[in-house]
Amino acid sequence: MAETRFTVNGEERAVETDPSTPLLWVLREQLKLTGTKFGCGIAQCGACTVHLDGMPVRSCSTPLIAAEGAEITTIEGVSAEDGTQHKVQAAWIEHQVPQCGYCQSGQIMSAVALLRDNPNPSDADIDAAMRGNICRCGAYGRIRAAIKSAASAQGN
Repeated sequence: MAETRFTVNGEERAVETDPSTPLLWVLREQLKLTGTKFGCGIAQCGACTVHLDGMPVRSCSTPLIAAEGAEITTIEGVSAEDGTQHKVQAAWIEHQVPQCGYCQSGQIMSAVALLRDNPNPSDADIDAAMRGNICRCGAYGRIRAAIKSAASAQGN
């Protein structure tokens, strides 16, 4: 057991656990941030995507030690402090993206990172950025439409 310190959604946190524990389980079980979902456990589906120092990562395969001193953003931290939805979240609702909804927090986290780095993505850019996020319901067309809508809402 070791203490690991990091910031989650703007709040400094410290946990005492095995540093090899997957970040996903620390977020869900110890910090009670259950918006990040467990999907496959092998970093293939994207349901567990969070941002680690601004980069989208699969928290199911990211050991806690990788978060030492880092800034982590989960789906719970995407909205503005006043509760205003992120443009991507609003677009998801506008385009009725979720069906079962299980993959959606990971999808949104990947889309937020994409638009931060590329405010006006092409279809090919969207496909490349979202490739690792699997939607078993097949909502890919609505996901692309929502990303384009969010890009437009950002003034691009």
